[in-house]
Amino acid sequence: MARPAEGRQPAAPMSSGQAARRVRILRAASELGAREGLASVQMHDVAKEAGVAIATLYRYFPSKPYLFMAILEWHIEQFVGGHGNPAVAAEGTDPAADIAELLITLSVKLLDSPLLASAVALSSFTEYTSVVPARADLVDSPLGQAILRHLGGVREASETDRSRARLLIYGWWGLFVAMLTEELTTEEAETNMRLAARLLLTP
Repeated sequence: MARPAEGRQPAAPMSSGQAARRVRILRAASELGAREGLASVQMHDVAKEAGVAIATLYRYFPSKPYLFMAILEWHIEQFVGGHGNPAVAAEGTDPAADIAELLITLSVKLLDSPLLASAVALSSFTEYTSVVPARADLVDSPLGQAILRHLGGVREASETDRSRARLLIYGWWGLFVAMLTEELTTEEAETNMRLAARLLLTP
């Protein structure tokens, strides 16, 4: 089976049809990952399930770890979109509490599919920077932007705001993995998430 060239950036969808194919791949891989786990999912099975050629699959996703990290990003994007996109947090609200609850709810939703959650976590630990050399700053992801909106509304985010959002995302990810591996109970992880948000986000 042909493999993509080392260091090649994944293709970006340029048309609605290409975007739809990419989503079909993500949905198919999500379903396979939720049923079978990372080790049992084969790229040719994903292509078959999605109804695309294997070359098309590798065009958008150069490796299996990259594919499952894209699945995580896709699920987060859907989650954030489903929770609205307020331009400004309501007056009198507590941004630290709101953001903590958003991240806790996201963790619970991802853990609803334990095998898929394990697949994306394992993929995050796999070295694939030689295949995809550059990735965007976490703060520019849908999750990072949602946190910044809660912090500052429509004003331009400062570098301090961006650093706080970045640290919070890393903290959330560590707690998510701890919940997945049962190093922490759900209650312990939620308590720690609220504390992290309070420490990082309260002026």
